[in-house]
Amino acid sequence: MSRVLSRSETQTGHTVGVRELVPVLGAVLLLYFVVPVMVLVLTYSPTALLTSLTETYVINAAITSLVAALGSTTIAIVFGLPLAYWLSKNSGALATAAMGAVVLPLVLPPVVSGMLLLTVVGPNGLGGLTDLALTRSLLGVVAAQTFVASPFFVVTAKAAFDGIDDHLEEASRSLGRDWVGTMRSVTVPLAKPGLLAGLVLTFARAMGEFGATMMLAYYPRTLPVQIWASFISDGLDAALPVAVVLLGVALGTLLLVHALRATPWR
Repeated sequence: MSRVLSRSETQTGHTVGVRELVPVLGAVLLLYFVVPVMVLVLTYSPTALLTSLTETYVINAAITSLVAALGSTTIAIVFGLPLAYWLSKNSGALATAAMGAVVLPLVLPPVVSGMLLLTVVGPNGLGGLTDLALTRSLLGVVAAQTFVASPFFVVTAKAAFDGIDDHLEEASRSLGRDWVGTMRSVTVPLAKPGLLAGLVLTFARAMGEFGATMMLAYYPRTLPVQIWASFISDGLDAALPVAVVLLGVALGTLLLVHALRATPWR
């Protein structure tokens, strides 16, 4: 009997030891996320950073990123909202294939996405069979951002629509509302927190897009492309002010999504 108790006590001790180790391991990864941001905040002079933020190349890159991100986010809403609703209400082979196509840009390296877009809208798109070329243009930036960022809205919006009870929409139609009226008065209001979260995430992803934008357009330079160009030509100090702008966008996105109480990872 004593031998059995001893073994049980040993197993309990091992369990407690592992349980105590779990937060330590998690804290190590958490520090890995936090420390680089803290170093950036504490190491560099705020006055020097604010002065650098007024440089023309920083302002131009910020304006380009903002305009292009607003454009790509608008496209994602106009075309992604009906697609997300259709995906939510269908589960056949066609819907499965369509969902796979939506998710594909999320798993592709952004540089590969840019290469794929170049085959369609590059200087020799479709083997030279079309004159459609979006390289070195704002439209090219929007096209690259839309390809990479719009899936975030579609996936998040679909999840929001999935959480709506179908009986509520049926009740609305039974009261005489058509499909448009039901969408406006029932479906969209119920899915609103998730839709807003998807919108914010899509905008933030478009602002931070680099690989596909560099491959397809390059000019006018967005903030991420300007970071790369400044780093290559003048080193880390020249790239830092642009990186601070993007860091502010990222932190603002987290705060806004949290304020909407619709974090998609919950």
